[in-house]
Amino acid sequence: MPRKRPPPIEITSAVVPERLYRPARIDGLAFETTDTLEDLPVVIGQQRARDALADAMDIRHRGYNVFMLGPPGVGKRSVVEEVLRARARGDGTPDDWCYVNNFDAPHRPRVLRLAPGEGSRLRAGMRGFIEDLRAAIPTLLESEEFRSRAEQIEARISAAQEQLFIALGEEATAEGLALLHTPAGFSLAPMREGEVLTPAQYEELPEAERERLQQKLEALQEKLQKAVRRAQAMQKDKRDGIRELTREMTLSVVGAQTEELKNRFADVPQVGAYLDAVQADILGNIDSFRRPPEGEVNPFAFALAADNAFRRYEVNVLVGSDDRAAGAPIVFEDYPTFPNLLGRIENVARLGTLVTDFSLIQAGSLHRANGGYLVIDAHKLLSQPFSWEGLKRALATGQLRPETMGHSLGLVTTAALEPEPIPIDVKVVLVGSRHIYYLLLALDPEFEELFKVSADFEDELVRSDEHEALYARLVATLAREARLLPLERAAVARVIEHASREAEDSERLSTQLEQLTDLLHESDLLARREGVSCTGVRHVDGALQARRERVGRIEGKLLEATLRGQLLVETSGAAVGRINALSVSAVGQSRFGHPTRITATTRLGDGEIIDIQREIDLGGPIHSKGVLTLASFLGARFSTDRPHCLSATLSFEQTYGEVEGDSASLAELVALLSSLAEIPVLQSMAVTGSVNQHGQVQPIGGVNEKIEGFFDVCAARGLTGDQGVVIPASNLPHLMLRQDVVAAVAAGRFRVHAVTHVDDAVALLTGLPSGTLGRNGEYRPGTVYFAVTSRLLELSVMRQAFANLSARIRRVVESGTRKKTLPEPAPPKPGKPPGTPAR
Repeated sequence: MPRKRPPPIEITSAVVPERLYRPARIDGLAFETTDTLEDLPVVIGQQRARDALADAMDIRHRGYNVFMLGPPGVGKRSVVEEVLRARARGDGTPDDWCYVNNFDAPHRPRVLRLAPGEGSRLRAGMRGFIEDLRAAIPTLLESEEFRSRAEQIEARISAAQEQLFIALGEEATAEGLALLHTPAGFSLAPMREGEVLTPAQYEELPEAERERLQQKLEALQEKLQKAVRRAQAMQKDKRDGIRELTREMTLSVVGAQTEELKNRFADVPQVGAYLDAVQADILGNIDSFRRPPEGEVNPFAFALAADNAFRRYEVNVLVGSDDRAAGAPIVFEDYPTFPNLLGRIENVARLGTLVTDFSLIQAGSLHRANGGYLVIDAHKLLSQPFSWEGLKRALATGQLRPETMGHSLGLVTTAALEPEPIPIDVKVVLVGSRHIYYLLLALDPEFEELFKVSADFEDELVRSDEHEALYARLVATLAREARLLPLERAAVARVIEHASREAEDSERLSTQLEQLTDLLHESDLLARREGVSCTGVRHVDGALQARRERVGRIEGKLLEATLRGQLLVETSGAAVGRINALSVSAVGQSRFGHPTRITATTRLGDGEIIDIQREIDLGGPIHSKGVLTLASFLGARFSTDRPHCLSATLSFEQTYGEVEGDSASLAELVALLSSLAEIPVLQSMAVTGSVNQHGQVQPIGGVNEKIEGFFDVCAARGLTGDQGVVIPASNLPHLMLRQDVVAAVAAGRFRVHAVTHVDDAVALLTGLPSGTLGRNGEYRPGTVYFAVTSRLLELSVMRQAFANLSARIRRVVESGTRKKTLPEPAPPKPGKPPGTPAR
């Protein structure tokens, strides 16, 4: 039977209200509203990350890229942008990069590196150069001079051809033959008296005459063939002469234009070599500059062909200084796909076919950031197929070649452009969580070689007078940037206090800028609805309350189930082996505390403590560690000189999900001790805290939410003044409780107790001294531990009694078994005395 509860002992561990909440004084600044505060130029509290980033930028060596790691919302991108912009202004503007046609191998475009701004100048110069030639060359080829000189060449060749055939005709006439010029060409025929013989007349000639004429025909036919070949050679000479004339006269125009361009880019030898190649190609393709002939059947096709011909002289300025501000470029790539990162080669449809050339090469963010800085979100980068591998390849080789993903993966075997690679000098900054950083560090052996510097952001900063003043300026800066109403001094103080609560530490401030900005926006909304000119503390409190109500559906359901008796949680009286523990649950954006009943039963056994959650795989490893730790404490404290004959069972009642964490180990230990001693535990108190093997109470997380969760249950049922919570004393610096909880403690209607050892918690929750060892090595009667040791001794005696009884029963059973199984005595042999047993 449970022992009768004695009068409670005097409680000395109560926490005074001043320790439950630390107000913000902002002693370092004198202001009424944030309108009078100066802007804060930097994100506060991240000096370590800033220094790491600055050091990495100073080391101009391959591999010194940076990974900015930290939780979301702490201002990683803001710090990166601020540091890089300050450095970029002092860096030189990087060179321009252009792709031009390779006239010898068009599928391998050449790259030109030009001084900043020269890329656009070269492109404009080439466009003007080609436009001038498109007008000048046709005019030149249609000029009187060109026509006259061409006609002279034609007349000279025609006269020579004519003289050749006249001489041959005279020779034929002398031999009695005629040289005939027909549409099919030249031919020879017999002739008499100046008239060509018909076939019939030729047949009537004497045979000797026909043979003579045939011999002369064959001899002159050979001369005729030679004359025709000579005439054809002369025709070729005419074409060559006209072509050379065309080239000579065109060169006078092209050469002058080319020299002018070469002089403008005399300091870039590559441009000179390129212009020489352009000039040679133009002189080899002069016909493309001629005007279309009259009566062209398909002018569209001709114009398309002409357009394609002139595209070959374009300059594709891949990256130019016209596209960026002075200084080193800073590129934030928010969509790091493979082509967006490494560049792409586009295609156009022409006459039903997809074609490409060097002018369709497009720059990626690595091209635009070349000579500067590239900032990428690590999660987005890893989410895009092949982007991470492409980035690593570019950083490892120091070269960048635009390519299609299909050719990069070997999925497409058709001919494709192979642009000349561009050397890159870029600092890459990845921004991501610690989880991604350590995963890459563990799983990718190339990661550490390419990202040698990690800049770790702080989740919080020390709450000092100086930092409170900086935080107030930060609030003012954010409010001005977002065009919000100014905040009153008390409202700024409440924002700082909330930042301390978000850090779960009254001596720290959260660096979560995103949450801070959200709170300012929501408070501003309430102030504007009232029509006031400044945001006050009531608006900040209203925003916090509205946020809690928005996400508090699950919390409200749990509280309702507790008040309706569906979740068994008592807030008055006392019970043996039963205690209220405190848990924290997180559902989406909602994080709240609530009480949970823990029960313990004890009986005779072999020292085993059964955790029901662990047995059914609903207990996490940390929770299981806590149970094993308290079992070790029990054995070391009470069973050092005799067998531990206890068997116990622990359970989180009415929990149907996984239980994790060791913050309930203090409550579990007190419930076990209560069950062993048969001493009831106060149900008006709730307990949180973990214990080590020596019984020391260790700090836990979520202490504010846990206290407030039990307070809400007690307040809904009615505060009596006996209700309260027991927390580790080491959690006192973490207290930033709601104002209603602080007010209830100040009024004596709710209590918060801080303990450092399980002995203190046992005494507080049972109303009895926990007990100390006397000189005889035993606990004094009337203490909890005396009752525990008495019960354990009783269990040990019971175990010994059962052991003795079991031994006696076993001997009796074994004795009866032997009697039943003894063999019958053999008859005596002769010569042996009667009664001698046989061997």
